[in-house]
Amino acid sequence: MKRELGIARCGLACCLCSENEVCGGCNSGSCPDKERCENRRCTISKGIGHCYECGETCRKGLLAKIRPYAFTEFAKRYGEETLLDCLERNEKRGIIYHRAGIAGDYDDFDDAEALIRFIQTGER
Repeated sequence: MKRELGIARCGLACCLCSENEVCGGCNSGSCPDKERCENRRCTISKGIGHCYECGETCRKGLLAKIRPYAFTEFAKRYGEETLLDCLERNEKRGIIYHRAGIAGDYDDFDDAEALIRFIQTGER
């Protein structure tokens, strides 16, 4: 885990991403999707660092997917540091963020609330 990379603007876990050897995250300038990312553009236009700082309920861009949406909701409720703590603990327990390509253990969910509970407990 590269905790210093934290959480992307959209809620993805840059700190656990398999691309973090070449990507420094949303704010580094090295993000390969920086020009196309709707969530990056939106947060910059609002003057906030992350979607979880926004007061709106939103499913735009990557927030249309369960994982980034649930990670964003988790950070809204409990804070980014708590999210990072849970992800780090889960990684030590063998929970994989990217197992095959970009899919991993956090992608096996159809419900954001179930994924939030999994982040908290590390148990299904």
